[in-house]
Amino acid sequence: MGLAMAEKLLQKGNALLCISRHANPDLALVAQKVGVPLTQWTQDLTDSEGASARLHEWLHHQNPADFASASLINNAGVIPPIAPLRQSKPADLAFALRVGVEAPMALSAAFLGATQNWPIARKVLNISSGLGRYAMASQAAYCAAKAGMDHFTRCMALDEALHANGARVCSLAPGVIDTDMQVQMRGAVGDAFPDQSKFLQLKAQGQLSSPAQAATQVLGYLARPDFGDKPVADVRD
Repeated sequence: MGLAMAEKLLQKGNALLCISRHANPDLALVAQKVGVPLTQWTQDLTDSEGASARLHEWLHHQNPADFASASLINNAGVIPPIAPLRQSKPADLAFALRVGVEAPMALSAAFLGATQNWPIARKVLNISSGLGRYAMASQAAYCAAKAGMDHFTRCMALDEALHANGARVCSLAPGVIDTDMQVQMRGAVGDAFPDQSKFLQLKAQGQLSSPAQAATQVLGYLARPDFGDKPVADVRD
């Protein structure tokens, strides 16, 4: 969905900084064709300190007069091997939590700190999940990461509300999307994942959004005038 959002944001008047494990040459070609400034960083988000320092430094060298608004979208997340917590490896749990909650928290801190004096509208959109609000067996790490994202967004909203030009922030559940994560869940061993049948049914019944559809809904929510009124929300609200 991150790629789908980037593709939809390649519009005149926008400038994009995309952070991911690998650069996307096709995205670069489209950006060049439509004349939209695009910067791509290859970055391991388990190094949240390095990623956030890099973002803070980059923002420090930008001229806020060049922008009408600035938004940070935290979309990265991983599902470690699907298994009960008693069978989970500490390294897998650490990986999921670093990417899912530590990195977006650090990047949000860098973004808000570097832009706090910018006289423009600023937004932070964290892509959460329904599993941050509803527990599921064999999903402790992913559920914990998304619940942590929801709650630190609530705290961030309280912080920003104390300032006249505070950022508008929201942790948004994007609905159920047909991504590689869904493939991973549908392919899990049934004995280790009691809810596997639910994900099989979602696919069979055509209830999954495509990444492009989800990106349209998420970006539409980001553009809403009431964005940030609810620090934790669902795209279907």
